[in-house]
Amino acid sequence: MQKKKTSLVAKVAGRRRRAVVAKPKRRSRDDILNRIVQAACDEFKRSGFAGATTAAIARKAGVTEAQLFRYFGSKSNLFRETIFKPVDQHFMHFINTHLPDIRNAASNVEMTDLYATELQRFIREHSGMLASLMMAQTYDSGTPQTGINSLHTYFDRAASLMSQRLRDRAKVDPRLTVRVAFVAVLANVMFKDWIFPAGLATDEQITAAVNDFIKEGVHANLGFGSGKGSN
Repeated sequence: MQKKKTSLVAKVAGRRRRAVVAKPKRRSRDDILNRIVQAACDEFKRSGFAGATTAAIARKAGVTEAQLFRYFGSKSNLFRETIFKPVDQHFMHFINTHLPDIRNAASNVEMTDLYATELQRFIREHSGMLASLMMAQTYDSGTPQTGINSLHTYFDRAASLMSQRLRDRAKVDPRLTVRVAFVAVLANVMFKDWIFPAGLATDEQITAAVNDFIKEGVHANLGFGSGKGSN
């Protein structure tokens, strides 16, 4: 009798040990959020807003769709958190880091060169997010049309800085000039593989050409013509 009792106790203990081993580790809220955000970012970059599905994102994150909706509410909110907000934050960092350096430049040539160089670097580093954002805004119906607040801040500050540097000599409104310069840099970086065939120029030569183009434009706006040797 004692032997049977001992055997039964051993079996129960064994089952409990197996149950403890098999019990999955509970993930923290931050871990779940990070998994969802990373999976969503990858999926939006790969498929765009319309092509990405919450089912695919949840599956990639290792969570249920119910968990995804519990934290973000909708696909639009998730897109805003993973694409809009990071671009907004990165651009605000660019403004706070580099516009003061540009303001302190010794000359207008140096100011323009710093501006174009840092903007090209920023766009290259975040090209994936920017491409997803542009594709969604252009082609995907139902995409949340939230503006990038920091981009408006950037345009306002850059135009103000240009106005201070150029005073009343500008032929074109600085608010228009900074937007045209931004689009020129954006297009040359984002569509580099389309625009520049292999062997035409190195990355360094393309960067220098974009800088020179913008410098020429800024100095033409001053009425000087060529920017070479101008302040």
